Amino acid sequence: MSYLDKVNSPKDIKKLNIDELDELCQEIRSLMIKTVSENGGHLASNLGVVELTVALHKVFNSPTDQIVFDVGHQCYTHKILTGRRKEFPTLRTENGISGFTRPVESQHDIFSSGHSSTSVSAAIGLAKAKALKGDKGKVIAVIGDGALTGGLAYEALNNSSIDTDNLIIILNDNDMSISKNVGSVAKELTHIRTSPKYYRFKSKVSRSLAKIPKFGAQITRFITMTNQRIRKKLYHSTFFEDLGLRYYGPIDGHDMQSLIDALTVAKAHSHSVLIHV
Repeated sequence: MSYLDKVNSPKDIKKLNIDELDELCQEIRSLMIKTVSENGGHLASNLGVVELTVALHKVFNSPTDQIVFDVGHQCYTHKILTGRRKEFPTLRTENGISGFTRPVESQHDIFSSGHSSTSVSAAIGLAKAKALKGDKGKVIAVIGDGALTGGLAYEALNNSSIDTDNLIIILNDNDMSISKNVGSVAKELTHIRTSPKYYRFKSKVSRSLAKIPKFGAQITRFITMTNQRIRKKLYHSTFFEDLGLRYYGPIDGHDMQSLIDALTVAKAHSHSVLIHV
């Protein structure tokens, strides 16, 4: 039996190790290629986010954690992993499943998409609603570099750090650069910063410093400011951090372990986060 045959809900992915997840990704690609070759559909955009989508469902708990796909044309892996594997061959056919996310189709489809550049705005609304209701879970917006050119996306980014500590934005950058190549040093620093061990160590140090009478808060602020200045020198582009987001990236969008590590750190954050994939 294939790994894909064993996956009937996101919970089934939690049981698989990295090697098994990589094999699952190849099986998903084969199913998508076969289905799209027969039914038509969006192939390239979906092939590009297989590992990312699998990693999202490995780390997060849909639908408690809500995932919003911009445009929605890259949601095929998401559909396969959320109980629609057997129906997937009916994709884009009469009475079959939709080629986009549709809430009437599944509780895992949070937002009815089709138009581009809307995901971050929708995610901010969902995140705010969760906070007001006291609901658990994160809200994750997956937006491509193409959709990020829309004005609505920038309006949303401008509001993304305002009382949205449960918001995570994934920038799916398909090698169409929006800023300078940040280089190997910055990539290595990102690898360190997204290590769960490093994040736990950093949190422990911050909590210890905060307990120092009188000067603890000042020391913590000084270290944070110094850290930000160093990153500005290394990363060249600090657009997202200037908007108040914690930025991690760039991360190889086909490296399962790197994706899982980055998403795990983002999930633990008490601040809005952007992961550049």
